[in-house]
Amino acid sequence: MPTAILTGQPVPGSSIESELRSLGFDVHLASGAADTETLLARAPGEERVAVVDARFVGHPHALRLGLTDPRFPLAAIPGAVTAQPAARQALTRAMARENSAGGGTALAVDSLADRITAALDADGADVHRPELGSLVAAVPADPQARNEARQAVAAVDDEAVRLKSAVKARDGFVTTFLISPYSRYIARWCARRGLTPNQVTTASLITALIAAGCAATGTRAGFVAAGVLLIASFVLDCTDGQLARYSLQYSTLGAWLDATFDRAKEYAYYAGLALGAARGGDDVWALALGAMVLQTCRHVVDFSFNEANHDASANTSPTAALSDKLDSVGWTVWVRRMIVLPIGERWAMIAVLTALTTPRITFYALLIGCAFSATYTTAGRVLRSLTRKAVRTDRAAKALADLADSGPLAEAAARGLRTAARRLPGFTAPAVALLGGAAVVATAALTDFGGPWPLVAAIVYVLTSALAVARPLKGALDWLVPPFFRAAEYLTVLVLAAKADVNGALPAAFGLVAAVAYHHYDTVYRIRGDAGAPPQWLVRTIGGHEGRTLVICVLAVLLTATQFKVALTVLAVAVALVVLVESIRFWVAAHKVGAPAVHDEGEPA
Repeated sequence: MPTAILTGQPVPGSSIESELRSLGFDVHLASGAADTETLLARAPGEERVAVVDARFVGHPHALRLGLTDPRFPLAAIPGAVTAQPAARQALTRAMARENSAGGGTALAVDSLADRITAALDADGADVHRPELGSLVAAVPADPQARNEARQAVAAVDDEAVRLKSAVKARDGFVTTFLISPYSRYIARWCARRGLTPNQVTTASLITALIAAGCAATGTRAGFVAAGVLLIASFVLDCTDGQLARYSLQYSTLGAWLDATFDRAKEYAYYAGLALGAARGGDDVWALALGAMVLQTCRHVVDFSFNEANHDASANTSPTAALSDKLDSVGWTVWVRRMIVLPIGERWAMIAVLTALTTPRITFYALLIGCAFSATYTTAGRVLRSLTRKAVRTDRAAKALADLADSGPLAEAAARGLRTAARRLPGFTAPAVALLGGAAVVATAALTDFGGPWPLVAAIVYVLTSALAVARPLKGALDWLVPPFFRAAEYLTVLVLAAKADVNGALPAAFGLVAAVAYHHYDTVYRIRGDAGAPPQWLVRTIGGHEGRTLVICVLAVLLTATQFKVALTVLAVAVALVVLVESIRFWVAAHKVGAPAVHDEGEPA
């Protein structure tokens, strides 16, 4: 149980002790700095500890924000400071300073908790100070100030602020206006019944899988039920994040589950639609796989661009300035958010079209909408990259190299091409990645299945891929390299499966791309959580993007269409088993050892 140490003279009628207990703290009273230091030394080292001024007046949610958020090792609000186990040494050092002669800030600040915070700042510690907004957190110096603080607390509805802050600050139109106005109350209902965000996330996944099963029936009733359940799954998907913000139940595992399950739900639903269409005599597996490829490539464009510019210096451009200006003009904000077809708009469109039309129409609309939004966002980012003068860091180059997912073949060839690559123009990396990928996809599409030319193109693709990563990816457009690699690999699988023209080849290809895409998403989530990329042995075991592309082309040349289908299925199962086992092991282990809690508050997916 976390420990809270109340310092200073207790105030008659104060509720601070009961409020701390309601937040889960074991409360101890300290008469002064020396007593506080003694109690701090006795507090369990594996638990959070807080020092709180007994005169504190404020909203319970202000205390919750300041003292219970698991994402920050050190945090403080006026009159209170807290440390998680990883930061206990810094807190103890600051406390010892305040208990020594002079105390450093004793004359300037009356509250011991605030003096400790000042000492932490002086030591250069990273102390998080939550944005309280209209919430009150104060240490009144006299009865009149205390009475005024209590009146300020009474004037603001703590629960209303807490509910409002549970909603993500930036989201799509559908989520903001059609889901969040009531899903936040579902989140509060879940919190009051002790449910966790991970449980709600799992419920959302199960609901989406049932929706996919309904779509797979191929009946009109099944399609209507699938649409309704998909919306219900999305409501729960919003609820889990709002529950995390409402109750501050953030975790590394929860962020991973939320992001991973979003992709699993959507792509499982695509498969359900394709199965349902097949029951009605319409084969739309190529459209389903195309939608998954397009959506995954859209995401990797987002991820690569953000990582490339995560910590770039001199990061300015006229295009970015124009974008910021448009975001400050009322209606353009929502138009721009809807154009990119975020998850709320996308799922609402899929649900409505599933219920009212056919799977083929649903996929056509999805492909057209995603293609338009991908063109819009990618063009804007290309313009920003060309017009900004940014110096990218080694960290950004490393992240892009990890996202590239180069295997042993590309790595070996890149070592031999490194000297030559340094002499080439800055646009070489994305140019050769695009040309090599286009060559292998076009060759697979324009030649007969079983012919040798796709294999020749795949060998060329290995060499161009090696040249693309032969030097650090720090160029203005080098963030395009991972998306070009993704598109080349996924489209090669799609085209060759379609060219095989045998029943079951495209579903097998769908499974293989889904398994590989999971690996690529997992790489993104590890980088976002500062956990590093997946281990090199995993990347080498599954071949890297160029190795898998070469293997697929070899199989297409050597095997019959039926044998190729079987080989795709075996490869899909093998890749899925390897990446899933390693990924689950990693994330569960990270959660058990207390990896830093994270939560995605960025762009809508």
